[in-house]
This record gives sequence, C-alpha cells and structure tokens, in this order.
Amino acid sequence: MRNDINIMFHQTLNKTFKLVTLSASLFLSSNWAQANEFFTHPNYFAFKQKAMNTYGLSSEQVDAAMSGARNLPNILNIMTRPGESKPWYEYRAMFLVEGTIQRAYEQTGQRVVILVDEYDKPMLQAIGNKELQNSFRETLKAFYGALKSKDGCIKFAMLTGVTKFGKVSVFSDLNNLDDISMWNEYIELCGISEKEIHKNLETELHEFADVQKMTYDSFCEKLRQYYDGYHFTHNSIGMYNPFSLLNAFKRKEFGSYWFETGTPTYLVELLKRHHYNLERMAHEETNAQVLNSIDSESTSPIPVIYQSGYLTIKGYDEEFGIYHLGFPNKEVEEGFIQFLVPYYTSMNNVESPFEIQKFVREIRSGDYNSFFQRLQSFFADTTYEIIREQELHYENVLFIIFKLVGFYVKVEYHTSRGRIDLVLQTDKFIYIMEFKLNGTAEEALQQINDKHYALPFETDGRRLFKIGVNFSAETRNIEKWIVE
Repeated sequence: MRNDINIMFHQTLNKTFKLVTLSASLFLSSNWAQANEFFTHPNYFAFKQKAMNTYGLSSEQVDAAMSGARNLPNILNIMTRPGESKPWYEYRAMFLVEGTIQRAYEQTGQRVVILVDEYDKPMLQAIGNKELQNSFRETLKAFYGALKSKDGCIKFAMLTGVTKFGKVSVFSDLNNLDDISMWNEYIELCGISEKEIHKNLETELHEFADVQKMTYDSFCEKLRQYYDGYHFTHNSIGMYNPFSLLNAFKRKEFGSYWFETGTPTYLVELLKRHHYNLERMAHEETNAQVLNSIDSESTSPIPVIYQSGYLTIKGYDEEFGIYHLGFPNKEVEEGFIQFLVPYYTSMNNVESPFEIQKFVREIRSGDYNSFFQRLQSFFADTTYEIIREQELHYENVLFIIFKLVGFYVKVEYHTSRGRIDLVLQTDKFIYIMEFKLNGTAEEALQQINDKHYALPFETDGRRLFKIGVNFSAETRNIEKWIVE
C-alpha cells in the first residue's frame, strides 16, 4: 500500500490532526505561559514553515488552526506525568463525581461532551466472578447516575465497547440512552464498505492482485471471502474488518491478522461453562433481545460471541423476529476454530497445523485406516477431566477436526440428536461417515444404508466409502470402524 494510506480519510481532517500532533510535539517541551501566545513565540515561525512544507498547508490555514490553541498547565502536567499502574477504579474519586461535570460547564460556559471507550471492559473481565462483577456494576451505576443528574450540563455522551450489558444491569440510573448498534442509519460507522475500498484503494487492489498473481476479479472475491461479511442489522450491506484489511494491503498477503492481536479466553470459558455444542455456531438462531444484552446470569454464550465479532447476522426471519447467525468470513472462521483446539483437545496451536496436514493427506490419498488410527491416537491422549460429558465432547472434537480439514477439502455436516452424519469429498474420493456412541460400527453402517445417505452420489464418478464408527464410553475412544 502507498505511504499515503490516509486517503481513507478526509484530507482536511487528516492535515488538521497531523498539525495538532506536530504542534504538540513542539510546544509540550516549551514553557509557554497562557492562551493565544503562540504567535509571539520565537519558535512559531519555524514551526509554521515546517507545517506548511510537510502537509501542504497555507500560512492562513496554520494561523487559523493555532488561533484557538490553549496552553493549560494543569492538563500538560497530567499528560507529561510518568505512567502509573493503578487500577482504573482508584481514580473514581477524581473523575466519577457530579462536581467534575458541573465545574467544566461553569468554567467554560459550554455543555460537556463525554466520550467513554471500552465501557464494558471491567464487566467482561469479571464474567464468571459474580462478586467482582457486582462490585464493578455498582461503581459503573454510580458513574452513569452522575451523568443523569447533570443532564443539563451535558451536550451529548457516546459510549463504545465490544459488548452490550443490559440497561438494567449497568445503566439503570441512566434511562435516556439510544443504542445505535443495530440502526441501519449507522451500519457504516464501523468498518469499511466495499464501495469505499473501490473508491479509495483501486490502485492498491490491482497492485495486491498482481503480487498474488491473481486476476482482478478473483482477487476481489478472495478479499471478500477473507475480510468482508460483518452485518450489524438485517438487510444491511457487508462491512470489512479495517484492521485485517489494512494489514493485508500493507503486507500484500492474506492472513489472520485480527487473531494475531489475541483472542479472549473468556469466550471459550463461556462455551464450556454452558456446555455449548460447537456445531450450532455455524447456524445459530436467536432474537434481538438476546443479541442486545449480556448479563452475568446469562444462560447463553451467544450474545458475547456475537458482540465480540466472531459471529454476525446472516439472515432474518421477519415473521418470527429470528436472526440467523454465522461466521462473518474465512479469517474469523478459521482463526476461531484453530483457537479452540488446545481447549478441547490435547493438541496445542503449534502441533495442530501439522496434525491437520496429516489428516488431509490421508483423506486425499484414500488411506482411511491411517486417518482413523490417527484419530484414535488423538482421543487416547485426551484426559478424563475433559470428557466427562462424553457425547458432547466427541461431537465438539469431531467438529473442530473436520472443520479444520474442511478448509482444504469439502465437508458437509448434518446433525440430529447427538449423532453426526458427515460427508467428506476430495477430487478422487467421497466419504460418508456415521458415528455412534455405545452402539456398534455395524449399526452405524446399517444406518447409512437404511437412510440412503449415498443416494445423491450414485452417479458420481469418484470412489465412494461408507464408514460406520463407534465410540466406547468405557475406553473413551473409537472402539471400531468398518468400511463398505
């Protein structure tokens, strides 16, 4: 990507921001007395010339930008103070009081604008710790209560975060909030639309495609598969993840950039605590009330996973008000599944790519015996503590393995009442598998034949394998498999 990536933003805003940054770096080290003395300072002329040359500004533009500048010693003192490591709540006596808002309003004659970022972080960190979460909740309620009591002094407030806690949970003392997360009017507020990409990054698209040795159209489709797909309400356009998109352009390489920043472990803890069947994640259904609220007493991990960006809206049933959820794109799907591996299996993130590679090679070559022997060894390393709920454990592990394999070969799932019917396809082979728990491999194979699972593939020229598999509760492993 070109160095002037700031074309994604309005030029005037960008120049102003840079000018402010430049002025801060110059003037914070100076001992300026009071407001509006910039023009008389001996360094001002040199500063103005540098700003004009660097950012293409006129003399009038620099003067206009600096004419309203203020040097407030108290603010500068706070900004330049050495970093502190106190927890956030130790500062509440200084900031979370009605008097702070009142004084700001009285001293300036202007109503206050309040911006709160990551408002939900204390609550998220305390998920699973009811006592700590209650403590955080009471502190936050007092803060937002202070905002309510000084409503006349506030112009507006904007709160942002990853997740949404119910109004009754945190905002019970602040009842005039508008949650705009699912408003069509604001769906382009976060993320980058495809229209914006083609408007501002057309040259970079062609450059990226050339590096990848792809046609322009096929490259755009791959970019869409990897980073597009976020929907913040039904019937809305898809949005691209800006962090991943811009990193991909910078490196001219497809990758899971979002996951390199880290994935909160509390998501997996929620999934396991609520005994969640991972196969549901690909086609979860819920309503707006569930999506719009999180509480420590919640019985579903879906709101947190959705609001964290790992699931998004894929469809909407207007008649019943039901949202259909799924992974937004390949980056999220593959990254999240890989993240789950060490929490559900004995493999770590270093080993899993190599093991999956072996699984894929065996499937592609038709070596089903080696495949199941490897799978058998895999389950043998699993500790008893992990598989207390054996049926769910087998389902989740098989889902993870075959989902990872599915990034290289075609995999279709059909689940019903704890049983997994699996169809796996390569360019040469078709595998139809049925899994049983405490049954027999013969029964599993018989079910494939009785229910005619192979019927859609009868005219297919590829070799077909029908495989019945049985898990034993006693051995906590695959007991037997038979092939027809």
